Amino acid sequence: MNLMMLITFRFIGFGIDGGGILLNPKFQSRKLIAVWTELEPLPLIVNQPLPIILGIIGFGIVHAYLYRWLCPSWPAGVDKRALRFALLVFVMTFLFWEFFTPFNQFGEPLGLIAIELVFWGLIALADGFAITAIMERGS
Repeated sequence: MNLMMLITFRFIGFGIDGGGILLNPKFQSRKLIAVWTELEPLPLIVNQPLPIILGIIGFGIVHAYLYRWLCPSWPAGVDKRALRFALLVFVMTFLFWEFFTPFNQFGEPLGLIAIELVFWGLIALADGFAITAIMERGS
């Protein structure tokens, strides 16, 4: 999950130097840009990324336990289980996040929300397949 998040949001969305499409004032809401670049305190991931990185790893561990709890009720097979888990994570976490925060609180344009949902979809797939492949190894 961490590597896919780095590729999608950091390299593509925000850009290495902060010049990515998600911070481009031609497309993005001024409010969201200010949250990421001006309003103090800046997000921890900007100034002190370690707690966020550790938190993301922690969420990955929780996801593995959730997978272990849910997978017995799903059809066998890495692909089937990984896709189910990825969809669950995407809908219950990422889709809700995009609706409640960028759309609701920051007024982010729908086009950028769509791009972010693609990013989150890729992250959910990476999460689902990584956890499933590890948990089903040897089965």
